[in-house]
Amino acid sequence: MALVHSTSGPPPKVVTEIGRKSASFHPSIWGDKFLAYSNPAVAKTDHKEEGHLQLLKDEVRKMLVEREKPQQELLGLIDDIQQLGLCYHFESEIEDLLGQINDSFGENYGKRNDVGLHDVALCFRLLRQQGHFVSSDVFYKFKDIKGNFNENIVKDVRGMLSLYEAAHLRVQGEAILEEALQFTTTHLNLYKISNLDDPLIDLVGRALRDPLRKGVNRMVARHYISIYHKFDWHNQVLLDLAKCDFNLVQKVHQMELAHITRWWKDLDFANKLPYARDRVVECYFWMLGVYFEPRYAKARIFLAKLISVTSIVDDTYDVYGTAEELQLFSNAIEKWDISTIDQLPQYMTHCYRALLNLFAEAEEDTVKEGGPTYGFGYAKDAFKRLVRSYQQEANWCQASYFPNFKEYMSLACVTDGLKLLSVASLVLMGNVATREAFEWMAKDPPILRASSLFGRLRNDIVGHVNERKRPHVPSAVECFMQQYDVPKETAYEALQKHCTNAWKNMNQECLHPIAIPMPLLTRVFNLSCTTNLLYDEGFDGYSISLTRTKERITSILIDPIPA
Repeated sequence: MALVHSTSGPPPKVVTEIGRKSASFHPSIWGDKFLAYSNPAVAKTDHKEEGHLQLLKDEVRKMLVEREKPQQELLGLIDDIQQLGLCYHFESEIEDLLGQINDSFGENYGKRNDVGLHDVALCFRLLRQQGHFVSSDVFYKFKDIKGNFNENIVKDVRGMLSLYEAAHLRVQGEAILEEALQFTTTHLNLYKISNLDDPLIDLVGRALRDPLRKGVNRMVARHYISIYHKFDWHNQVLLDLAKCDFNLVQKVHQMELAHITRWWKDLDFANKLPYARDRVVECYFWMLGVYFEPRYAKARIFLAKLISVTSIVDDTYDVYGTAEELQLFSNAIEKWDISTIDQLPQYMTHCYRALLNLFAEAEEDTVKEGGPTYGFGYAKDAFKRLVRSYQQEANWCQASYFPNFKEYMSLACVTDGLKLLSVASLVLMGNVATREAFEWMAKDPPILRASSLFGRLRNDIVGHVNERKRPHVPSAVECFMQQYDVPKETAYEALQKHCTNAWKNMNQECLHPIAIPMPLLTRVFNLSCTTNLLYDEGFDGYSISLTRTKERITSILIDPIPA
């Protein structure tokens, strides 16, 4: 699944049948585990804890509005708040503070020589994350007369780490940040193996693995909470708030997952459609990366259900359905009418009914609550587009057609599912997702094209490590190798450059002026972050969720943080 459709996954065991291909994915590793959280006694929140949370929040808010604090201290406070997963409580305060700091950034951080590397890089990163297009020229003051970075900054490990993190906010044409990334990566890797007792080693290791710009909020927060007390700059009020907040939010997520697990169990896909991946918990974890905040509960539940059903559709096209059956399903999706269900094979009716019911019920609930419903139409259109692309890939596979790289990518950047999920992620976000925002999204804006390209190539590079043993459309790696007559190592390098450029383009699209509100752009960006997490280090953590994905889900959705 790549977000949703994987053209080049790991090689599952192949089971053949007349006129049909199939694959044996491992069964769900969770069973009914999360149903326990539907028990009120288990899910009950402690009102004293909620009251304590509010008192801690009030204390932190006072820290943010205390104007007598030095600017660098406020920036450090904002950074800690964000890494501890607390920024959603203080959005307006942080926006106001960074807006004020942005007005004098060049004067205070570019021209003054008494401001160190850490403070300059941290301010640069925080402002760019907020959408402010501050100049990377501020880093030239850390170069020598030969144009190289001063070797004396290597000793400033925290500064080097901050510069490394800042470099991941680069856009096209920023040579200084390209140099900074290479310079800091080299020296931080050397530092990591020679300073094992330094508390910063935990941050360095995490950054080299998962830089903050590509981080998933709950994973970043869980890690930072566990090591924050080691640093001499740590704030006990912040740490207490982070632990309390993480555990309370975890209970919200557990109750949501209990509801989704019950819904999934009632659909009984594991028995009715045994050829497909049973990954509803993994799907929820994936969508948790898009928005974890409690206020987005309905949007998150809808998106998690949608990706779960879409995964079934993906596997139906990819590994099980015959050519005739797939065409019938494609026709039914275009009509989007339950009356067409009788035209489908029995096994397909389960998925089709679940899909239509999911949309109908969500739309009905939205009408009852007086919310906007126009987004559902755009999401349905996006789903139809996805299925048309699935069908085209199925046709290519049937004809043993080998597309060129450009032709493949034009289709594969739809079948990765990110465009569908990006549109669908906005449907239940309320009035911030206007009709104009959906119109903009429907035109495949640059951030959506870049996100889809990144997701597709990440998946294909991972999947090509083990070529599949069943008929399939060639992956991006294979198409590139054939078209340009190069070995796979050259193809990997070229496609990784495409990924890097796509990330720069996403960074650019999140800088003011922006076409739609930042909360909406953030969903698209976050989808890429979750893709990056699940398809890392040559591993498909969705299809094969027995190890690292299981550990991650356990840390975020099962194990509370000790007091």
